[in-house]
Amino acid sequence: MVSSGAGAGLVERIAERRAGLGDPAELLAAVRRTVLLVPLEGGGLWTARWGGVRWVCAFTDEAALARFALRHGSGDESWEFAALLGERLLDEIVPAMGEAAGLVVDVATPDGAMVFPPVAGVVPDEAAVDAGEGGIGQEGGGHGQW
Repeated sequence: MVSSGAGAGLVERIAERRAGLGDPAELLAAVRRTVLLVPLEGGGLWTARWGGVRWVCAFTDEAALARFALRHGSGDESWEFAALLGERLLDEIVPAMGEAAGLVVDVATPDGAMVFPPVAGVVPDEAAVDAGEGGIGQEGGGHGQW
């Protein structure tokens, strides 16, 4: 089982922001320093498309990943995952996707999910949809892998 020590801190920052408290900069710093679990599919990271953005689905611990797997799997299959630092996801992997992409954390956790959209200050400017001509964007739907 993967330790959730750093993930627990991120869960606390998410709860604060969802309650209208806490500092957005502290939340972003927490996601960057947390090791997140990302399901693997077809040799790549499991992603979902929503609102014209490709979202990397990441989880703070195995329990959060299991909740997601129960909703998207047969219930009796095991899911492989990669353990990746949030900073790497936001600064390297999301920009390498070459389309509007962001990070969603603990998507299957009731009242516990948080999105980190592809905007300046969250992802590098070249991957930000709000960075003017240097930003990127693309419509679509469904899920897949990257």
